[in-house]
Amino acid sequence: MKKIQMVDLQTQYKFIKDKVDSSVLEVMQNGTFINGPSVSEFQGNLESYLNVKHVIPCANGTDALQIALMSLGLKPGDEIITSDFTFAATVEVIALLNLTPVLVDVDIETFNIDCEKVVQAITPKTKAIIPVHLFGQVANMEELIRISKIHNLFLIEDNAQGIGSTYEFLNKTKIKSGTIGDIGTTSFFPSKNLGCFGDGGAIFTNNSDLAHTIRGIVNHGMYKRYHHDVVGVNSRLDSIQAAVLNSKLPLLDFYNERRKQASLLYSQRFDGNEYLITPIVKGNCQSHVFHQYTLRVLNGMRDDLADYLSDLKIPFGIYYPIPLHRQKAYVDIRYKEEDFKISNLMSEQVISLPMHSELDENQIDFICEKINKFFKDQEN
Repeated sequence: MKKIQMVDLQTQYKFIKDKVDSSVLEVMQNGTFINGPSVSEFQGNLESYLNVKHVIPCANGTDALQIALMSLGLKPGDEIITSDFTFAATVEVIALLNLTPVLVDVDIETFNIDCEKVVQAITPKTKAIIPVHLFGQVANMEELIRISKIHNLFLIEDNAQGIGSTYEFLNKTKIKSGTIGDIGTTSFFPSKNLGCFGDGGAIFTNNSDLAHTIRGIVNHGMYKRYHHDVVGVNSRLDSIQAAVLNSKLPLLDFYNERRKQASLLYSQRFDGNEYLITPIVKGNCQSHVFHQYTLRVLNGMRDDLADYLSDLKIPFGIYYPIPLHRQKAYVDIRYKEEDFKISNLMSEQVISLPMHSELDENQIDFICEKINKFFKDQEN
C-alpha cells in the first residue's frame, strides 16, 4: 500500500505530467507571464464548463471574495451575513473593507449556513449574504435566493470548496455552484478539487455590469492603460497557473467522481459505527463534490481519535477547531454563545479524513479498519 496523504498532488501530477509540462514550457518559451494567451483560454474554457457569461480570473480565492464585495458599491458599516463555521477568509475580507460581518450559525446536517438564522439576522443595514459551500456541498441556494429577493440583498457564493458541484432546484433546473447568486468566487489553491501549482482564484457572474466593474478592479482600476476609473487592486492569475488549470479542467468531473466514490466507500465502511456520523448529502447526489470527507465524532472522543491517528501516521484535518465568533480578530459583543450552538458543537466533533482523487480502496480500507478498531477498543 502506498503512503497515505491528506492530498496526493504528486500522484495526480504524474498522470497529467506531459500535458502540464508542455503547457508550462510554452508559457516560458513565449515569455507571456502576465495576461498571456493561457489566461484568456482558461477563462473561456471555464465559462463554457460553468455555463456562465463571465469568468474573471484573479490571484487567489481571498482576493476573489474581496473584489466581489468591492464591486457592489457598499459603504462602511453595511452588514454582510455569513457563516460562523468556515475558514477566516470569508469574514476577513468583510472586515478589511470596513463592512460589518454578521456571523450566523450553521445547519447541523450539512455544516452550511442556516437559512432561518439568516432571516433572523437581517436588519436595515444588511446588504449581502455570503453562503459558503462548505466541504464541497452546495448550500440551500433556493431558499437563500428567496430570502435575498424579499430583502433586496446581494447573494455572493463562496465556492472555494465546491467547484464542479451542481445544485438542483425544486423545478428540476440544474445549475453549477458559483453561478447561482449575483456573484460566485472560487480558489485554485493546490489542494482544491481544481487546483493550480500556486495561488489562483476566479470570480463568476452573469451580470455584465458587475463583470465590467470587476475587470477594472482586478487590474488597478484600469480599463485603459494608466486611466484609473475605479479603485482597484493588483490581482491577476498568472499565465503559468492558467496553463496548469487548462490541463486540469477537462478532468475536473473525473476528479470529483473519484472523490464521491471514495466518500461512498468511507461511509459504507463506517456503517453501524454508533460513534460516528458520516456526511449527509442533501438533494441531488451531484450537489456534493467532497472537497473534504468530514465525520462527526460523538461522545467527546474526537481529540482521542486524532491522537490515535497521529500515532499511526494517518493524516487528518480538523476544519475548523475554533468558530469565527470566538476568533480574537472577530470577537464582538453582539455575539452570544447560545446563538452558535451548532458551530460550537461542530468545532468539538469534526474530523476530516484523507480525500483526493488518487485515494484507493486499499488505503480507505486501512483507514476505516483502524478507526473502527479504535472505537471497539474503547468499549473493552
